Amino acid sequence: MVLGGTRFIGRATVEELVASGDEVLVVHRGVLEPDDMTPVSHLHCERAELGKHRAELEDFAPDAVIDYRALTRRDAETALEALPDVARWIVISSVDVYRAFGALNSDDETDPVPLDEESPLRSERYPYRGKMPGMDDYDKLDVEDVYLPRGATVLRLPMVYGEHDYQRREEFLLRRIRAGRKRIPFGSGQWLTCRIYVRDVGRAVRLALEKPLTGEVLNVCEDRSFSMGMWSRMILEAAESDAALVRVADEALPEDLKFTGTVTQHIAASARKARSLLAWTTSDPHETLRKTVRWHLAHPPEDASDDFAPDDRALGTL
Repeated sequence: MVLGGTRFIGRATVEELVASGDEVLVVHRGVLEPDDMTPVSHLHCERAELGKHRAELEDFAPDAVIDYRALTRRDAETALEALPDVARWIVISSVDVYRAFGALNSDDETDPVPLDEESPLRSERYPYRGKMPGMDDYDKLDVEDVYLPRGATVLRLPMVYGEHDYQRREEFLLRRIRAGRKRIPFGSGQWLTCRIYVRDVGRAVRLALEKPLTGEVLNVCEDRSFSMGMWSRMILEAAESDAALVRVADEALPEDLKFTGTVTQHIAASARKARSLLAWTTSDPHETLRKTVRWHLAHPPEDASDDFAPDDRALGTL
């Protein structure tokens, strides 16, 4: 059973599980169900109403549950209350649980990289409270606190990229490439942040299901962390663009390019533990980024901004 398996990471995992011969039930609200999704069984319900569907859940009798949509403590508690007899749980968490991520939000530096599973965690909870609508109670630390005592395997993910990414993490460059911009204002590009290709996440989940792990926490990320500058040049190459990244002062950077400037805390992580316990490997990032960029160029967002006045102002400071 997959809780939230219709978008991006969950969708890729469902495809991986079906390809390996698993019978899958996807439990979701029914709001976002792609027409071209791999054929599986679906149960439409709000998470808060899981308990009202106990009969359907017990009838499916899952050997394991993968929870992609536990964002709050209550989300985790609700799932466990509705499915008390499930033996195996795989829970998707985030590297935002680490203290270094808290430092990133406060423009501070607290930890060396790479971050591993023993690196310090954030001491303060609810990183988006008062900052993002609907995210006041979000905290993967709360989710882990509920699930780990029940023996769940927790997979901490960094920035995930790939086809069907609704966050469109390469759009900061792709929207400029589509518009034919030849000079793109850019910062120092020295920030290191870890990434993972979406289908590599799906494979890690499948391998975790095959191992008798109890209460383990695993970082799931690529072996190497590219700087923001190098990653951006790789995006341009994948898009076959000859646009130039033009260095400007941090204070001149357009808002959606601020992270190309000076960022004090790096968020590179190590997945050595996952590679060891799961015999898991990652794909070639050059190839997976090419696939990602080509897909997103072929599927542009409907609401892409065509306002490049901030770019022109930034370039005008040179």
